[in-house]
Amino acid sequence: MARYTGPKVKLSRRVGVPIADIPKHTSKRALNPNGVHGYRGRRLRAYGIRLNEKQKLRYHYGMLEKQFRLTVDEASRRPGNTGEILLQLLEQRLDNVIRRAGLARTIWAARQMVAHGHVLLNGRKTDRPSCQVNVGDTITLKTKVHKLAREGMESLAGHEVPGWIEFNPSELTIKIASSPTSDQTPFDVNTNLIVEFYR
Repeated sequence: MARYTGPKVKLSRRVGVPIADIPKHTSKRALNPNGVHGYRGRRLRAYGIRLNEKQKLRYHYGMLEKQFRLTVDEASRRPGNTGEILLQLLEQRLDNVIRRAGLARTIWAARQMVAHGHVLLNGRKTDRPSCQVNVGDTITLKTKVHKLAREGMESLAGHEVPGWIEFNPSELTIKIASSPTSDQTPFDVNTNLIVEFYR
Protein backbone atom coordinates (compact mmCIF):
# COMPACT_ATOMS: atom_id res chain seq x y z
CA MET A 1 0.00 0.00 0.00
CA ALA A 2 1.56 3.30 -1.10
CA ARG A 3 1.35 6.15 1.38
CA TYR A 4 3.15 9.36 2.29
CA THR A 5 5.60 8.78 5.16
CA GLY A 6 7.50 12.09 5.11
CA PRO A 7 7.18 15.09 7.47
CA LYS A 8 3.54 16.16 7.78
CA VAL A 9 4.07 19.76 8.94
CA LYS A 10 6.02 20.39 5.73
CA LEU A 11 2.76 19.75 3.83
CA SER A 12 0.95 22.45 5.83
CA ARG A 13 3.82 24.87 5.18
CA ARG A 14 3.80 24.06 1.46
CA VAL A 15 0.11 24.90 0.92
CA GLY A 16 -0.02 27.69 3.53
CA VAL A 17 -2.91 26.30 5.63
CA PRO A 18 -3.02 23.76 8.50
CA ILE A 19 -4.03 20.37 7.06
CA ALA A 20 -4.65 18.90 10.53
CA ASP A 21 -6.40 20.45 13.55
CA ILE A 22 -3.56 19.91 16.02
CA PRO A 23 -1.25 22.57 17.52
CA LYS A 24 1.77 21.32 15.58
CA HIS A 25 0.01 22.30 12.32
CA THR A 26 -2.02 25.31 13.44
CA SER A 27 0.82 27.28 15.09
CA LYS A 28 2.05 30.40 13.31
CA ARG A 29 5.57 29.02 13.26
CA ALA A 30 4.47 25.91 11.36
CA LEU A 31 2.95 27.95 8.53
CA ASN A 32 5.80 30.45 8.13
CA PRO A 33 8.37 29.63 5.42
CA ASN A 34 11.79 28.44 6.62
CA GLY A 35 14.74 30.80 6.92
CA VAL A 36 15.49 34.03 8.76
CA HIS A 37 13.34 36.19 6.50
CA GLY A 38 11.13 33.46 5.06
CA TYR A 39 11.00 32.73 1.35
CA ARG A 40 8.26 34.90 -0.13
CA GLY A 41 8.24 33.17 -3.50
CA ARG A 42 6.78 34.34 -6.76
CA ARG A 43 3.15 35.18 -7.42
CA LEU A 44 1.23 32.07 -8.48
CA ARG A 45 -0.24 31.93 -11.96
CA ALA A 46 -3.62 30.39 -12.83
CA TYR A 47 -2.22 26.83 -12.95
CA GLY A 48 -0.36 27.25 -9.64
CA ILE A 49 -3.46 28.56 -7.85
CA ARG A 50 -5.51 25.54 -8.97
CA LEU A 51 -2.71 23.11 -8.15
CA ASN A 52 -2.34 24.59 -4.64
CA GLU A 53 -6.10 24.29 -4.01
CA LYS A 54 -6.06 20.66 -5.14
CA GLN A 55 -3.06 19.86 -2.94
CA LYS A 56 -4.78 21.40 0.11
CA LEU A 57 -7.71 19.01 -0.21
CA ARG A 58 -5.54 16.01 -1.06
CA TYR A 59 -3.27 16.53 1.97
CA HIS A 60 -6.24 17.17 4.28
CA TYR A 61 -7.70 13.72 3.47
CA GLY A 62 -4.29 12.00 3.38
CA MET A 63 -4.58 10.71 -0.18
CA LEU A 64 -2.10 10.08 -2.97
CA GLU A 65 -2.60 11.62 -6.41
CA LYS A 66 -3.93 8.52 -8.20
CA GLN A 67 -6.59 7.84 -5.58
CA PHE A 68 -7.63 11.49 -5.48
CA ARG A 69 -7.87 11.62 -9.28
CA LEU A 70 -10.13 8.54 -9.31
CA THR A 71 -12.39 10.22 -6.72
CA VAL A 72 -12.62 13.35 -8.89
CA ASP A 73 -13.50 11.16 -11.91
CA GLU A 74 -16.22 9.40 -9.89
CA ALA A 75 -17.65 12.77 -8.77
CA SER A 76 -17.74 14.06 -12.36
CA ARG A 77 -19.66 10.96 -13.51
CA ARG A 78 -22.46 11.48 -10.97
CA PRO A 79 -25.30 13.93 -11.71
CA GLY A 80 -25.17 17.25 -9.86
CA ASN A 81 -22.51 19.75 -8.83
CA THR A 82 -19.14 17.99 -9.23
CA GLY A 83 -17.45 20.02 -6.46
CA GLU A 84 -20.14 19.25 -3.87
CA ILE A 85 -20.23 15.55 -4.81
CA LEU A 86 -16.42 15.41 -4.53
CA LEU A 87 -16.54 16.80 -0.97
CA GLN A 88 -19.35 14.35 -0.12
CA LEU A 89 -17.31 11.37 -1.38
CA LEU A 90 -14.25 12.49 0.56
CA GLU A 91 -16.22 13.13 3.78
CA GLN A 92 -17.85 9.68 3.58
CA ARG A 93 -14.54 7.82 3.58
CA LEU A 94 -14.32 5.51 6.61
CA ASP A 95 -11.06 6.97 7.93
CA ASN A 96 -12.49 10.49 7.70
CA VAL A 97 -15.68 9.52 9.60
CA ILE A 98 -13.48 8.18 12.43
CA ARG A 99 -11.63 11.51 12.50
CA ARG A 100 -14.80 13.65 12.35
CA ALA A 101 -16.29 11.69 15.27
CA GLY A 102 -13.20 12.62 17.34
CA LEU A 103 -11.93 9.06 17.89
CA ALA A 104 -8.57 9.95 16.34
CA ARG A 105 -6.62 13.23 16.41
CA THR A 106 -5.52 13.17 12.77
CA ILE A 107 -6.43 11.51 9.49
CA TRP A 108 -3.23 9.46 9.74
CA ALA A 109 -4.18 8.08 13.17
CA ALA A 110 -7.70 7.28 11.90
CA ARG A 111 -6.27 5.58 8.81
CA GLN A 112 -3.99 3.41 10.98
CA MET A 113 -6.91 2.46 13.25
CA VAL A 114 -8.88 1.20 10.23
CA ALA A 115 -5.92 -0.45 8.47
CA HIS A 116 -5.05 -2.45 11.62
CA GLY A 117 -8.54 -3.96 11.63
CA HIS A 118 -9.90 -2.26 14.77
CA VAL A 119 -13.05 -0.90 13.07
CA LEU A 120 -16.30 -2.76 12.34
CA LEU A 121 -18.68 -1.47 9.67
CA ASN A 122 -22.18 -2.87 10.20
CA GLY A 123 -20.67 -5.62 12.37
CA ARG A 124 -18.06 -6.70 9.80
CA LYS A 125 -14.31 -6.03 10.06
CA THR A 126 -13.17 -3.49 7.48
CA ASP A 127 -9.51 -2.65 6.97
CA ARG A 128 -9.88 -0.33 3.95
CA PRO A 129 -9.62 3.35 4.99
CA SER A 130 -11.09 4.44 1.63
CA CYS A 131 -14.30 2.42 2.16
CA GLN A 132 -17.39 4.57 1.48
CA VAL A 133 -20.01 4.69 4.25
CA ASN A 134 -23.69 5.22 3.44
CA VAL A 135 -26.66 6.69 5.30
CA GLY A 136 -27.81 4.23 7.98
CA ASP A 137 -24.41 2.51 8.39
CA THR A 138 -23.16 1.82 11.92
CA ILE A 139 -19.48 1.92 12.85
CA THR A 140 -18.18 0.30 16.04
CA LEU A 141 -14.70 -0.33 17.46
CA LYS A 142 -13.18 -3.53 18.78
CA THR A 143 -12.88 -3.62 22.59
CA LYS A 144 -9.07 -3.66 22.62
CA VAL A 145 -8.90 -0.22 20.97
CA HIS A 146 -11.47 1.50 23.26
CA LYS A 147 -8.73 2.86 25.55
CA LEU A 148 -6.85 4.40 22.63
CA ALA A 149 -10.05 5.96 21.24
CA ARG A 150 -10.96 7.49 24.62
CA GLU A 151 -7.45 8.99 24.88
CA GLY A 152 -7.97 10.49 21.43
CA MET A 153 -11.30 11.98 22.55
CA GLU A 154 -9.71 13.49 25.69
CA SER A 155 -6.94 15.12 23.63
CA LEU A 156 -9.62 16.69 21.40
CA ALA A 157 -11.63 18.30 24.20
CA GLY A 158 -14.23 20.67 22.73
CA HIS A 159 -14.32 18.85 19.39
CA GLU A 160 -17.70 19.26 17.64
CA VAL A 161 -19.12 16.25 15.81
CA PRO A 162 -20.80 17.31 12.53
CA GLY A 163 -24.59 17.05 12.27
CA TRP A 164 -24.57 14.24 9.70
CA ILE A 165 -22.92 11.89 12.24
CA GLU A 166 -24.71 10.47 15.31
CA PHE A 167 -21.99 9.62 17.84
CA ASN A 168 -22.54 7.75 21.12
CA PRO A 169 -19.46 8.47 23.31
CA SER A 170 -20.36 5.97 26.04
CA GLU A 171 -20.51 3.00 23.64
CA LEU A 172 -18.13 4.50 21.03
CA THR A 173 -20.56 3.86 18.17
CA ILE A 174 -21.13 6.02 15.10
CA LYS A 175 -24.24 6.10 12.93
CA ILE A 176 -24.43 7.94 9.62
CA ALA A 177 -27.62 10.00 9.95
CA SER A 178 -27.50 11.80 6.58
CA SER A 179 -25.22 12.71 3.69
CA PRO A 180 -22.79 15.57 4.45
CA THR A 181 -23.26 18.92 2.73
CA SER A 182 -20.52 21.28 1.59
CA ASP A 183 -21.18 23.74 4.45
CA GLN A 184 -20.61 20.93 7.00
CA THR A 185 -17.02 20.46 5.82
CA PRO A 186 -14.73 22.20 8.33
CA PHE A 187 -11.98 22.76 5.75
CA ASP A 188 -12.14 25.88 3.59
CA VAL A 189 -11.45 25.01 -0.05
CA ASN A 190 -12.65 26.18 -3.49
CA THR A 191 -13.80 23.00 -5.24
CA ASN A 192 -14.47 24.83 -8.52
CA LEU A 193 -10.73 25.43 -8.92
CA ILE A 194 -10.05 21.73 -8.31
CA VAL A 195 -12.57 20.66 -10.96
CA GLU A 196 -11.03 23.17 -13.38
CA PHE A 197 -7.54 21.77 -12.65
CA TYR A 198 -8.54 18.33 -13.96
CA ARG A 199 -10.24 19.64 -17.12
